[in-house]
Amino acid sequence: MQSKILSCHLGPEISPEHFISEHFFMYLIEGSITAYDGKDTYTVHPGEITIARKNHFVRYTKHSVNNVFRKVIIAFDKPFLEYFLERHPVESIASENTGAFITLPDTPRISNYIQSLEPYYTGDLEIEAGFEDIKREELMLILLKAEPWLANVFFNFAMPQKIDLEAFMHRNFRFNVSLDRFAFMTGRSLSSFKRDFLKVFGTTPGKWLTAKRLEEAHFLIKNTGARPGEVYNDLGFEDFSHFSFAFRKHFGVTPTEVI
Repeated sequence: MQSKILSCHLGPEISPEHFISEHFFMYLIEGSITAYDGKDTYTVHPGEITIARKNHFVRYTKHSVNNVFRKVIIAFDKPFLEYFLERHPVESIASENTGAFITLPDTPRISNYIQSLEPYYTGDLEIEAGFEDIKREELMLILLKAEPWLANVFFNFAMPQKIDLEAFMHRNFRFNVSLDRFAFMTGRSLSSFKRDFLKVFGTTPGKWLTAKRLEEAHFLIKNTGARPGEVYNDLGFEDFSHFSFAFRKHFGVTPTEVI
């Protein structure tokens, strides 16, 4: 990879948000990423190609090298995918891959494609207007040629099916997302989610999530040596003062008094 290739993104920039709303292609140039989807932990290294799948909860951390982190991010949103299908009808091929991240082997076509983006960079590291869909279409053709089964990943527009609420919440309570997101991911409307939640857990989602996160924090601080300042964000609390206040109210002591 030539050093002149810089970071760029085509579509929304990824952020530490805990819900992937659109598929995106990621090629790391320098630095690494560690991600967790509630079940598995993934590490992406320079030169590796990853597809992040929409409708997954995920938490990730970027690791720079000498304060440098460079990547190519290209989003495949639903309007683009529908546009692509009109021009290039494809058949879905069954795939058992259900993880949040799919790692693909590098190929000469993908390497050449990454290099081909350089002339289209603008000053803000986005692809020049007018070339966005052309370059995305080119990449999608390359990916489907190399891995035809990806059609089942990209072009599955179905809503999530109704799933086991109890198992899902125990696996994903750490993610700081709205109740609307939790409802959507369990295949429910918000009203049916709240109604089913009360039947399963005997309380409201908000009260259960707070108590569950605080109990997990107490366990980690007391039994694993984790520091309060390290766990609160990983457990869905937006700031330490709110976490500390809720912790004291729930347990009668501050997080630091548990150490």
